[in-house]
Parts: sequence; structure tokens; C-alpha cells
Amino acid sequence: MSLLPAPGKTRIITGIALIGFATLFVVGPLQQATPIECLFAVALLLTSVVLVAFATRRLAFALALPSVIFGGLLVASVLKFHYLTTPLLAPDLVYFLNRDLIEVATRYPSIMLALIGGALLIPGLLIVVWWLDRPYLFATMRTGPRRCLQLTGALAAAALLLVLDSPAGPFGDVFEKGMWQAMNDRSYLVNFFTSFYQTEIRIPPAAADADLKLSWTQSAADNPPSCVVHDCAAGKTPKIAQEHPDIVAVLEESTFDPAILKMCNLPVCKRRMFEADGRTRAHGPLVVHTWGGGTWTSEFALLSGMAHTSFGDAGLYAPYNLAPRISHSLPKVLHASGYRIIAIYPMSGNFINARNAYKFYGFDAFYDGQDFGLSWESTDNDLIQVFNQVYDKEKKTIGKQPLFVMMLTLRQHGPHMTPLKKLPAPFDKPLFPGAFTPKDLDEWLNLNLGNYLYRLSDSDAAIAQLEKKLLDGDRPALLFHFGDHQPSFDGAIREIPKLVPASVVDPNFVTYYMLKTNYRPARSYEYPALDLSFAASLILDIAAVKKDAFFQASALLRERCNGAYVDCNDKPLVDSYDNYIFQRVGALHE
Repeated sequence: MSLLPAPGKTRIITGIALIGFATLFVVGPLQQATPIECLFAVALLLTSVVLVAFATRRLAFALALPSVIFGGLLVASVLKFHYLTTPLLAPDLVYFLNRDLIEVATRYPSIMLALIGGALLIPGLLIVVWWLDRPYLFATMRTGPRRCLQLTGALAAAALLLVLDSPAGPFGDVFEKGMWQAMNDRSYLVNFFTSFYQTEIRIPPAAADADLKLSWTQSAADNPPSCVVHDCAAGKTPKIAQEHPDIVAVLEESTFDPAILKMCNLPVCKRRMFEADGRTRAHGPLVVHTWGGGTWTSEFALLSGMAHTSFGDAGLYAPYNLAPRISHSLPKVLHASGYRIIAIYPMSGNFINARNAYKFYGFDAFYDGQDFGLSWESTDNDLIQVFNQVYDKEKKTIGKQPLFVMMLTLRQHGPHMTPLKKLPAPFDKPLFPGAFTPKDLDEWLNLNLGNYLYRLSDSDAAIAQLEKKLLDGDRPALLFHFGDHQPSFDGAIREIPKLVPASVVDPNFVTYYMLKTNYRPARSYEYPALDLSFAASLILDIAAVKKDAFFQASALLRERCNGAYVDCNDKPLVDSYDNYIFQRVGALHE
């Protein structure tokens, strides 16, 4: 490059920019998981510097701008991984960079500080660098040739960037790793830049090793089970006859049965909402497909009967890109049997595209939490009061028409950091002192567990109220409640040993489910652990609702693999099922 000596101030700012660039170089590109990924990140960073240098002729700015962009991506990905255990991906900038992010960030001081700091410091820093720097690169050249060189250099650098960040480019191997590896190897920069290509929806292709002998169509006797609610009623028969029961599904935010924690053997670890009784038709450990966050993927699994992980990284954005394409859903099947389908949502319907997604799932009405004054601080009891209003109003209007209600709670959402001294006894002091090492971890987990178990006592009381209203009521009713994922405790919950069935691959992906009715169905169901994808077909069976082709297959796989799907170790069986639902039934359409 042809250049003149930099003026004094420019030399100083260039030196500072160089120090910042070197720091980022060490903590960013050089910290990727493999040597080829390090080289990939280095190539992207250096090419970006060259591009900005040709475009602006400012060396300090050329060092600063890529450093700020790469550094910002790095910080954002570390924070996202810390709280949600998923790295920052390119679609996050489209789907989640909105006012909903601000609402979530208010719950996490570190995230809010990062957002505020980034919004103020980054533009200010770049403005200062631009002002102090001078366009002295190529200053000895005449204007015409210089501009020609700048344009040629900038275009060449931009083209090189596109080639580098392409599966067909020289670093094609870094685009080949699977979703699970990308979610866990902490190659933050590589994962972001490769995600431009990895987040396309991928319908599972036909598998060659599928068991071709299997039929995925049920007999008439099994679809629905040979029973209707007024014939199968046991004990107190519902006074108001309906062809099908009212169905209420409650997604309990960040909730799991604390009895799975090896050290949690205190009375506060045992709650009635997890215990079977004479009205229980199915219950136990639930295998979910997300951890520490991503509630919308559990909504998708329940309502669609599919795991978002089946579609690659794109599945993380199910309310945006999968919901419009599902051909079969629990609400759609219930519609065919005469149900009215409503949702009670504790937040704004704009959050994660919820209102639109629920419409695609097949809901008739969507009750926005803001219409009822609900907020992040709303307890489960607050939700039950709203449910009572909505349910009574709906039943008064529709009479004997069966009703399906999907309701989400919110209070158990993290963080779980209220000082223990502000909680009532016995939660006002560490419940498990000395149970964890080192000391900092012990204090942190006792703080989070104390908050979790305190809020769980409220959830337990709210579920008891809901049971009384529905199961002691005059109408046949089915109540299904479940945990969408384990809370994160900022990642520390992974350090607690857990007791889960041997069939479960990862104990961090286990919550609970409970299904009760006030009538006796054709049979009860029991599994070592149930995959959330099967909850819809289970509800349909116990409600004696006729299933379509998709949910017939779901029910058959549920029985054949004893409740397992993502953890099922019979690969030809699962491949046969996947071939059927994706290739023949068309579970996802264009």
C-alpha cells in the first residue's frame, strides 16, 4: 500500500485500534474449537479489515470496525449461550432483535447492561475513531487511479468474503458439523457465520434402513379407543353429557419435578402436582427438546407432534418458519371432532410471533395476557383467575360444544435470584447448605433452588385449584400439565446429579407431565419416560377423539418405542416412522 506517515493523533488512535484488534484476535478467532475453524475466523476477520481499509482509506477505522462487529457478536453469543445454551445464529438478528428482546432483557441485568452498553458505546467509539483517524492510505496517488484502486480492492475483498463464508469455498469443512456439535462446541464466531447456510429448514430425507414391514395405520378399535366418556365414567358421572371432554393443557414454565435431583429429599421437594391419584391416567418423566429456554419449541412439540430438532437449526425458529407449514396439529384434529380451540397467553401476542403461530396451529381465539394485566411477575394463581374468567365465558357461549384450552404460565421463568431473606420460611435460608462445591457454587445453587422451590409451591396450589374446577365440575374434563424445559440457573443446574430413567439419553432434557380425567377412559398409559412429541396423540387417545393419519402413526410409534422418540434406540423403527410422516403423510408442506 502507498501511504504517507500518519499524523500524531492518527498514530495514537491507530495504535489503540491495533491493541483492540490484537485482543479480539486472541480471544475470538484463535479460541474456536478446531484449527481449521480458527483459520476460517482469522480469514474472515482479516478480509474484513482489508475491505474497510480500501473503502475508507482509514487504517485505524479499518481495524476498529471489524473488531467491534466481531467482538459484539462474540459477547452476544457468550451471553446467549450462558442463559439459553444455544449460540447466537444469524436468524436471531431477524427474529429476536425487536422490542420483545428488551422485555426479556429487563429480567437479566447482565443482558440489559450489555444492550445499553452496546447501544451507547459502540456507535460512540466508532465515531471517535473516524473523527481522529485520517484517510491517509494511498494519499500519494492521484485521485483517479486511487479511486479505481479503492473500488477494485473493496470489490475483491467483498467477493473474497462471500467465497470464504460459503459451503462451496475453501473452508467447506467447517459447514459440515451437525446441529448438536454447533450447539455445544462454543465456536461462537464460526457458528454465527456458518449459520447463514445452516438454518434452512431441512425435512428429514427418506432413510434407506427403515423397517419396510411396518404399518402406520391403526385399526378402528384403536382409533379412537373403544369408549366414549359417558360410557367409561367411573364414580361420579359428569352431569352434563358431551361427546368429548373439555381439554385443558397447561405449559408450566421452567418446571420439573425436583425429586429427580439426588439431593432433593426435603418435604418441599415433594408436591402434589407431581403425584398420581385415582384420576391419573398417565404421568411421569417427560423428555423435551430444549434446555434452559426456548419455550416456543416445546409449544411446537405439543401442538404439532414433532420435535423441532428434526429440521436442523431452523427448528429453533418454529413459530416463524415451521408453524406456517405444518399440515397436521392437535388443534386441527380436535376441530374435526367439533372442538373450539383457544389460547391464554401470559405475554403479548407479538412475543416470538405467538399470535400468528397459534393461528397457523389452528386456534380459534387468542387471549393476550396484556388484556388481563398479566406480566412477568404474574403468578400461576393469577393465570388461574384469568382461566376461570375465560373458561366460564366460553362455556356459557358454546354450551355442550367441547373446548380445548392451551395456557402458559410464566412466574417460574428465570432468573431465580431474589435474596433468600426476602422469601418466606422455610425458603428464607439455604435449604441444602454444603451440598455443592466449591463454595460459590453452593451459594449460587442454594439461592436458585430456594427461589425455584418457593415458586413451585405457588404452582402446586394453582394446579390444585384448576383440578378442583375441572375435575370436580359437571362436565367431562381432561387436564394435562407439563414442564417445558428445566430452568438454567445460569447453567449451574447441570452440576446437580439427577435420577432419571435409563432410557433417557440426557438428564438435562427431562421435566414432567401429568394427565388426569374425571372419567375413566378405555385404558391408562405408563412409560419409563414420554417424549413431548407424543403428548398430543396421548391426549387424543384418552379423550377418545378420532385421530388423523399423522397422529395414528404417532400413537403407534409411542407404543412401539415405549414412549421414546428422540431417545428411541431402534433406528430402523424411527426411520420407518419418519419416512411415513414426512414422505407419505406430508407432515410439513411447502
